[in-house]
Amino acid sequence: MNTRSGSRLRPLWLMAGALLLGYGLLVVLFWSQQRSLLFHPAFTRDTTAAPDFSLAVEGAELQGWVVNPGQPLALLYFGGNAEDVSHFRDDAARLFPAHTVYLVAYRGFGHSSGEPSEQALVADALALFDHVAARHTAVDALGRSLGAGVAVPLAAERSLRRVGLITPFDSVDRVGAHHYPWLPVRWLARDRFDSLARAAEVEEPVLMVVAGQDRIVPPVHAERLAGAFPRPPQQVWLAESGHNDVQRFPAHDAALRDFFAPETEGFRLEGP
Repeated sequence: MNTRSGSRLRPLWLMAGALLLGYGLLVVLFWSQQRSLLFHPAFTRDTTAAPDFSLAVEGAELQGWVVNPGQPLALLYFGGNAEDVSHFRDDAARLFPAHTVYLVAYRGFGHSSGEPSEQALVADALALFDHVAARHTAVDALGRSLGAGVAVPLAAERSLRRVGLITPFDSVDRVGAHHYPWLPVRWLARDRFDSLARAAEVEEPVLMVVAGQDRIVPPVHAERLAGAFPRPPQQVWLAESGHNDVQRFPAHDAALRDFFAPETEGFRLEGP
C-alpha cells in the first residue's frame, strides 16, 4: 500500500474505531445500569397508605397491606416493576372476597428496605409464602408483568392452589433482546426471571391474561410461555388492551374472579 492510499484509509479506520468504542461504551452502560431499566421503585415510594403488615427477610424488611383479613384462603399479589401495590387494595377486596390478600412491596419498593434483584425477589416470595401458608387452608398467587416472573418460580417451589399471570413473559432477557436487538442482552442480563425455564415444574392450574396490543411485552412472549406449562393454561386474550390498561376491560375482572373462586373445580371452602 502506498503512502497516498494509506492516508485515504486512515479516516475510515479512525471512524470505525470511534464507532466500535462508542458501541463498547453503550454495552458497558447497559450492563451497569440494567437494574435501573428493569426496576422502577421511585414510582412507588410516595404512597400515602401506611403499611399494616411487615415481614423480616434476609437483608430487608418488607412492608405491605393485608386485605380481607381472616379469610381461609390466601392470595399473594406480586405487582409490576413500577406498581404501587397499595393501589390494588380496593380491587383485591372486590375481586377476592373469600381470600385474605397480601400486597407486599418488593424490597426497595414502597416502604420496604433493601435492593431489588431477581434472586432477592424470588427468595422474598418464598419467605412470604412460608409465613402465610400456616395461617390458611390454601394459598393462591397472582403476578402482574414483572410479578409474573416472581409467581412462576414460587409455584415451581411451593404448593399453590392456583396461579394467575397478567401480561406475563417468557424471560426478561428475551423481552429485552426484542427491545434492544442491537445489544447482546441475552449475554448481559443479570436478572433473567426465566419463567420459560421453570414452567415445566408448575403443576397448578394457571390463568394467563394477555394484552393483544402489548408493546412492552409483545404477546409472542406469552405464547411461548403458555406452551411450556405441563398442562395447558387457561388463556384470556384482551385483543384491544395494551400492557398498562388490562384492568379497564371487563373480561380481566371476570377471568380473575372466576379463576380464583373457592368453588372452582369442586374446591370446598373450609374454616381456619
